[in-house]
Amino acid sequence: MTATTSYVRERAAAARKAARSLATLPTGAKDAALLRIAELLETEQAPILEANAADLAAARESNLEDAFVERLTLTPARLRGIAGDTRGVASLPDPVGEMFDTRTLANGLLLGRRRVPLGVVACIYESRPNVTVDIAALCLKSGNASILRGGKEARHSNAALGRLLQRALAEAGVPGDAVQVISDPDRGHVDELLKANDLVDLIVPRGGAALIDYVRREATMPVVAHGEAVVQIYIDEHVDLGMAVNVVDNAKTRRYSICNAVDTLLVHASVAPAFLQRLYECWGPKVTLIGCERTLALLPPARFPGLTVERATAATWKTEHLALRVGVRAVDSLDEAVAHIEEHGSHHSDAILTSDYANAMRFVDEVDSAAVYVNASTQFTDGAQFGLGAEVGISTQKMHARGPMGLRELTSYKWTVFGKGQVRPL
Repeated sequence: MTATTSYVRERAAAARKAARSLATLPTGAKDAALLRIAELLETEQAPILEANAADLAAARESNLEDAFVERLTLTPARLRGIAGDTRGVASLPDPVGEMFDTRTLANGLLLGRRRVPLGVVACIYESRPNVTVDIAALCLKSGNASILRGGKEARHSNAALGRLLQRALAEAGVPGDAVQVISDPDRGHVDELLKANDLVDLIVPRGGAALIDYVRREATMPVVAHGEAVVQIYIDEHVDLGMAVNVVDNAKTRRYSICNAVDTLLVHASVAPAFLQRLYECWGPKVTLIGCERTLALLPPARFPGLTVERATAATWKTEHLALRVGVRAVDSLDEAVAHIEEHGSHHSDAILTSDYANAMRFVDEVDSAAVYVNASTQFTDGAQFGLGAEVGISTQKMHARGPMGLRELTSYKWTVFGKGQVRPL
């Protein structure tokens, strides 16, 4: 057995042992640990920010993209936000032990389903160190142990957060091995983790398409994930243009580097000239527009000075930009917009902006995405915003979990059967 193998399996085995204790831990004990995590995130920021500064310096030295650096960055305000999300998780109902679908059979057996933790949840992710705390918190509240393997670019940040998490657990009397942070960048750790199906019950990859595809191919345990999140907004012919521009602005520029930022605007041809004019008045040259032929014809340089415009290609409509860039396509109908979303989208988050109720409901019925919006920014696709406290990931799959994964999505159930001596007839 290699050193890498023993290291990962030892950590996974420790998490497995801790999971058995967590499964029956009282809600109050879990909440106390979560509140201590939140407190330390606010009062012990210096070592975390120092570690994050080292990661940021290395990222800039490596000339990583601005969007990557933005996701990597921790600030006092962001740490306070993570602490707030952690308190939000503590305030949520504990799903463990919930009984549902309870009924009495004709033979007198009392039958029901009881919600139970999955066991050990592993997550492999890239440059967002806040994910370390989010997943640890959700797993703890739902009675699961977690194994957290962030990207090498965040290794110092994740190591510091891991030390804080384990300190908080120990101080609250919760098994410290319930959270395992693997900050060593050795790629062999990932490969070994993917083979540990005897110790890990679920694995969640978060990051680019290459990472997710690799995990899906190599994992020996169930995987919940989404691929690249190509997010689209359709601006209908019946629409309040002021509202539409405001929503699109938020969906693109609030945080352009996250997976729920809009990538493609599908604009009904009848409102495209007026919409593009208003959008330019809002954005100016800040956002690059990547237009279809009809869109380019509506954007003459004389009327749109300073605007950066590029010609769209087939790849444009399948690109998750994670930057101040957005594809724009003029369409002639709702049917054409829905067809485009089905062909080019990723079933993550898509929206319609319209004042026509019938069109709104058609969009909701026909667009097959994890989150479908009417007259709202797609940037709400987030566990905290959906009232889940935080999220382990956003699933575009249809089995077990879809959309932001919160506490309930981190549980399974067992059938419970209570009788009075019943036996099954021959």
